[in-house]
Amino acid sequence: MDDFLNIISAVNDETRVLILKFLCKHGEACVCELQQSLNMIQSRLSRHLKILKMAGFLQVRREGGWAYYKIQAPIDNLRQALLTEINKINVKLPKKKTLCKT
Repeated sequence: MDDFLNIISAVNDETRVLILKFLCKHGEACVCELQQSLNMIQSRLSRHLKILKMAGFLQVRREGGWAYYKIQAPIDNLRQALLTEINKINVKLPKKKTLCKT
């Protein structure tokens, strides 16, 4: 029950839904790319990324001082169903601003 509620509460936020949709569309992104593309301050973005990671939606890859986030793979049926619905939401996503070396 706790896991289910954690997952649902993670997607019960407009900013986190936008982050998930952005990563589904653009793939892996560095924190600085997300920050610039989504026009968010780093502390706010980091808080949302932490919530999504704890809920099992994201995985992080660290390379030196950089942190790259992408959708967790493999992902379970519940999370996949939620991502499918999130991708159906009609919202204009910003272009990915590539700033970091991958």
